This record gives sequence, structure tokens and C-alpha cells, in this order.
Amino acid sequence: MFKRPVRLAVLGAAGLALAAGLATTASADPTHHAGHGAGHHHTAAKPTVVLVHGAWADSSGWSGVVKRLQADGYPVTAPANPLRGLTSDSAYLADYLKTIHGPIILVGHSYGGAVITNAATGNPNVKALVYIAAFAPDKGESAAALSVKFPGSHLSDDPDAPLPTALNAVPFTQPDGSTGTDLYLKPDKFRDVFLSNRLSKAEAAELAATQRPASAEALGEPSGTPAWKTIPSWYLVARADHAIPAAAERFMASRAHAHTTEVDAPHGVQLTNPGTVTKLVERAATAK
Repeated sequence: MFKRPVRLAVLGAAGLALAAGLATTASADPTHHAGHGAGHHHTAAKPTVVLVHGAWADSSGWSGVVKRLQADGYPVTAPANPLRGLTSDSAYLADYLKTIHGPIILVGHSYGGAVITNAATGNPNVKALVYIAAFAPDKGESAAALSVKFPGSHLSDDPDAPLPTALNAVPFTQPDGSTGTDLYLKPDKFRDVFLSNRLSKAEAAELAATQRPASAEALGEPSGTPAWKTIPSWYLVARADHAIPAAAERFMASRAHAHTTEVDAPHGVQLTNPGTVTKLVERAATAK
């Protein structure tokens, strides 16, 4: 679709998640053990679920999933994703994971999937990876390449445009004085691309207004050794995804030998189908 390398990088970056700036911690004590207190038998602690947000949404987008997981007794946390580059974002998450004691179920949506793919490598506490309409790159592969591997994205209606037509590019000055580019999903495209028109216009407008930009350079870097080669994985394919084509999601899920579930849902499936997402996460958490 986007023929020149710069266009690949820009389209790939459009699959980035947008961070809230600060981690939203849904559980005050990720090391909580069930069964503490007089009159209770000791039971094994449930794993901590770490939710890494995806494209054009921040950690609050997981709220429906967080509520359900907490109600079922799971410790949950949803750290912010820096969104400045795959290497640095993955290093940030890898350090964050070291602060959690005990087993971890690591969940990523959209670009968050690429981040968990790298951040979990070499961490023995991560027991499962759960991809929610997410990138799951192999070594040396970028999300930019994956995003154009299959047709079906609504990010652009002009394959010859230097920038996907659903996006606005905003230049900014980086700390070293160089110029970077942030990408915003246009408000009038948000409901289609992110939600496949599944939520109301008012709900979509609110989400579009509160989106954070993603650096255009963030997915230009190749992925490192993928954690899904050594850690069991689960994948939720969103059949109505207008951001990452469902065919690309199936390809990545199959390659990772993931336990795969499909649902008729948009890219923002955690917003429209939080119960389905929760069930898949809990399936991964209870797998033997």
C-alpha cells in the first residue's frame, strides 16, 4: 500500500498505542495473596495481569477489563507506554516488570503487542503473553512491514499519499534539537478506523479528543528476539479491525502458535468487548 520505506514507517507508526503519561495502576498491591487472614487457608496467589495499551488509547481504555479482572480476584496494573520507539519502550516495560513479584500475565493491544514481545524476553516471571488485536513481530521485523503485509486497513484511501490520509502529522522538537513527528488520528476518521463504527458518535468524539499522539519513528526499528518463541501465547483476532487487518492478525497468531480466538469486533475491542478480552486473559492465567 505504502511503497516507499518512509511510508511504511509512517503507516506502521499509526498502529501505535497512545499513553496517558503516567501509569494507571488498577491494583494498589500487585503482590497481594488471596486467602490471607484468620480462618482462611493459604491459597496460591493469582498472577498479576499487566495491560499495555494500544493504538489511539491510553490505559483508561482497559477500564472494563480491569473491573472484571479485579472482581475475579486478579491483581491488575496498566502502565503507561512511552511510545517513543520500540527499543526504548520495551526497555521501559522490562524494567517495570522487574518491580512485580510473582507470575505475570502480560497483555498487549495494537503497538503494545510489539512492546510486550520484546519486554518479556528473558523474564522468567512472565508466564503468558496475550495479544489483543496486536502486533507480534518476529526478530528483525517491524510493525511497519506487518501493517502493509495484508490489505484491509482504513488508515488511507490513497496508496500514493506520502502520509496515510486518516492521519495528521505534527512536527515537534526533540531533546537533542532534531525534529520528530507525532501522528494523530483525524477526529472524523476515529470512529471508523479505531471503532469500526461500533460505538456512538459521541463516545468516539470523546475518545478522539483525548487521544495522545504517537511518534512516527516508533515502529521504524526492527524487533528483537520475540518472547512468543519461548513463552506460551494467546491471541484475540478482531475480525472487523480497520487498523490492523484481520488477515495480518491471523498470520501473526498462527506463526506464534498462539491459542487463538476470533470475535466480530473493531480494533478497540477492549472497549467494545471487554468481557471477551477478560475471558481470554483469564484463560491464559489458568492454563496448565
